Amino acid sequence: MKLLTHNMLSSKCIKGVNLGYPLGIEARDIKVSKVDFNSEFVTRIIPKLDYKTLYGAAEKLGHATDLPQTVVENFESNEDFLQKVHHVLLEVEVIDGDLICPETGRKFPINAGIPNMLINEDEV
Repeated sequence: MKLLTHNMLSSKCIKGVNLGYPLGIEARDIKVSKVDFNSEFVTRIIPKLDYKTLYGAAEKLGHATDLPQTVVENFESNEDFLQKVHHVLLEVEVIDGDLICPETGRKFPINAGIPNMLINEDEV
């Protein structure tokens, strides 16, 4: 599961959960793969992200060392910043682990890079 996906997931569909965001991450296996850099994509996705959540997830996985804690001014023309965001969004992937609801503690497994967000009937 890439951190781009993590940034968009919540557990709000569970009964009694008001926000369910951001999900915590416990990673047992992380893979870093080279992905072609596309500055236009990264530039367009940044305003749609919860950047604080992205930074927190990258930090939890040990990949926030060079990433600024907040979006830099004029990020559209800052190639260095865009490359760093690209790295954490698209190149860092949780292969095995869990996503954790911040309100209930319920764990959603990540297996082979795919988060399983299915809930039980009694949780709806």
